[in-house]
Amino acid sequence: MNTVGKIALPQSKATITVEGLIRLSGLAAALAGLGFIIVGLFHPVNEPASVTTAAWINVHIVAILMAIFGLIGMAGLYARQAERIGWLGLIGYGLFSLWLAIILSFSLIEAFVLPGLAAESPVYVSAFLGMFSGANSTIDLGAMPAIWQLSGIMFIVGPLLFGIATFRARILPRGAAALQAVAALLIPLGGLLPAEYEPLIMVPVGLALVWLGVALFAERQAP
Repeated sequence: MNTVGKIALPQSKATITVEGLIRLSGLAAALAGLGFIIVGLFHPVNEPASVTTAAWINVHIVAILMAIFGLIGMAGLYARQAERIGWLGLIGYGLFSLWLAIILSFSLIEAFVLPGLAAESPVYVSAFLGMFSGANSTIDLGAMPAIWQLSGIMFIVGPLLFGIATFRARILPRGAAALQAVAALLIPLGGLLPAEYEPLIMVPVGLALVWLGVALFAERQAP
């Protein structure tokens, strides 16, 4: 075999580091925060007439993406501070992530199941939507009402603890951590708002996530 003229070309290998993955998770957190803001601003009123509208379907598709990006983003935000965030941060991370997983499940039903049932089983749709306001229903929804009630506590306690722990860790911006904690404390006030304005409580939580995510994504690790 003639080997004259062969040239050895250097091979480049793409390497993915843990730090790089954590930085990318910051982008996911920022996208999740943007999803919070969109859902908070454009979520239709929880009534049967809204279920078949394009706004309802689109908002809940955004909520699905919000939950997926949120799970990835929260994992990165926790991993970046794991050595200093302590048990308080771990509990907050766990509760907030579990809430996102529940929202993912409910949003899948709201986006892809309820619109098809609106004409065939309006009683079930009304019962499902009534679950969010605590209305009594003759339809057996199984464990979903109890899960939804528990998720409300998770949505308050999770971001609150994680925000406090992030503030104390002094790694990510303390202003963003304080905003997340304050936003969590404001969530119960949503019940005092008219139904059409209640989703606005998600906007401050989204702003805090965008801030934390952008800070994590823009961060440069020291060698």
